[in-house]
Amino acid sequence: MNTTRQHVTILFYFFIGTIVLGACSGPDTKTDKEWVSEPEKMDVVVTKTIKVLLQDAANSDGKVDDSIILTAIHRVSKFYNQNGYGNIWSSGEQWHHIADSMIHFIQYVHQYGLFPESYHYKQICAIAERFNSDTLSAGDRKDALLWSKVDLMLTDAFFSIAKHVHRGRLNPDSIYKHQDAFSDSMYFGALQQVRNGASLSSVFRTLEPRHRGYHALKEAMRTFLDTAHLKLEYTHLVYPYKDSVLFVQQLTKRLKEEGLVKWQQQQIDTVQLATVLRLYQQKRGLKQDGRVGSRVVELLNQTDPEKFRRIAINLDRYRMMSAPMPDRYIWVNLPGYYLQIWDRDTLRLESKVIVGKPQTRTPLLTSRISDLVTYPQWTIPNSIIVKEILPALKKNPGYLARKGYSLMKYSGEVVDPYSVNWSRYSKGIPYRVVQGSGDDNALGVLKFNFPNPYSVYMHDTNQRYLFRNESRSMSHGCVRVQEWEKMAYYITALDSSGFASDTTRIPSDSIRVWLQRKEKHIIPVKSELPVYFRYFTTDVRNGKLQFYVDIYGEDKRILESGIIF
Repeated sequence: MNTTRQHVTILFYFFIGTIVLGACSGPDTKTDKEWVSEPEKMDVVVTKTIKVLLQDAANSDGKVDDSIILTAIHRVSKFYNQNGYGNIWSSGEQWHHIADSMIHFIQYVHQYGLFPESYHYKQICAIAERFNSDTLSAGDRKDALLWSKVDLMLTDAFFSIAKHVHRGRLNPDSIYKHQDAFSDSMYFGALQQVRNGASLSSVFRTLEPRHRGYHALKEAMRTFLDTAHLKLEYTHLVYPYKDSVLFVQQLTKRLKEEGLVKWQQQQIDTVQLATVLRLYQQKRGLKQDGRVGSRVVELLNQTDPEKFRRIAINLDRYRMMSAPMPDRYIWVNLPGYYLQIWDRDTLRLESKVIVGKPQTRTPLLTSRISDLVTYPQWTIPNSIIVKEILPALKKNPGYLARKGYSLMKYSGEVVDPYSVNWSRYSKGIPYRVVQGSGDDNALGVLKFNFPNPYSVYMHDTNQRYLFRNESRSMSHGCVRVQEWEKMAYYITALDSSGFASDTTRIPSDSIRVWLQRKEKHIIPVKSELPVYFRYFTTDVRNGKLQFYVDIYGEDKRILESGIIF
């Protein structure tokens, strides 16, 4: 970091710290007083007060007073109970060094994608100012109630940060089923390490994920914060909109914030708005049509506070992946439209992919490649039959022939679609709809199977030109792979090297011959290469922070839930 950048960084954090410290004097956290005239007796009174406060808080969902709620009340109560309710962060009327370190850590917790407000920062800071101010009554330092409250808040902040750094704040779903794998004793041990002299950063570092993507994104967060303006307020645009007049008003205000419309200008007509939008589209490398669309709105909403929240969400997604990654694996980032094969720390292969439409999402999953199929048939899933094929059959049974599909009984017997009364069916049909193998097959000439409950797989495609599109959420849920051939040969090469003595393995040369002959074959995969389908709307590619379109609205859902500020 050069000298100029260092100065910018120092000024930025000084500015943020000044604002937060200035706000600390707002809430009055003292609802009563417990005077202790002799410093040597302070710890005894604080111990008794902590016990009473915890008993009351445990019966009121962690509420200590009107401005303090302990979010980790059960863990905090258990910890103090095991330690005789003694104060941790001070003794007598003096802070311990770890208290100063903890307050400083909370102030800069943005670097972890967290918010100081989540960890009692204003309340702790307000009490600290009361203790340190020469202008206020010296009696504040003799108030055991204040010392007790700040001790509880610092402990609650430590346990809450440890939990959030370890497993994030998002609610587990079908992919992230694990509960908090960090036991109470481990949390208590972490705090004890700090009390024994370990730095907070080193202790919290042991709780973080070991995924390379997490550490790259966290480092990118630090760089982002060097120039970010998190305290500036921006107008958030909702699109599509219901009230066109209100939307234009909000859009105009947002364009003023962007510096494209003068603040003095009260109204803007259609022609002026189109001109300004063209300038913005030119600035962002978009098609310059002067119209408002979802992409324009998305970019206008990518303000520094919004970017920070999106980085924070994706850091939490990594944290929810508690288990370490295997040595080799396939990684598919759905919003990024890419697939990667990693071999330890080496990127062996990267490919563009096409993923499911918002109406037919590609699911998040973890599995292992089980087999490859050359010149596969496509058995169309029931969801597509109900939504697309059955309505078409009701209009014209000749639809199947036009699409190159066959109607078959589950026994394998071919059925004439004109012989079926299609009006009888609405939720499914008692037949299979199959597209025969060939160059025109929707699966292309090769398919990668892996067990999963969603009937999805990876495959080639007969529409390879679609990989030129920037937006590639257009499948029925399966993942189409541009570099399918390289991936197939990489997988079979693993089998050749790792299972050389296995006489049942199929060499890559055989696959080439079968593809040339357009023959269908099933190739078992011995190495069972792990597969991860994940959803990361922000990551680091080639050293640069990237933001992807939130194709399935998952970021939007999380932000609206209030889990992330």
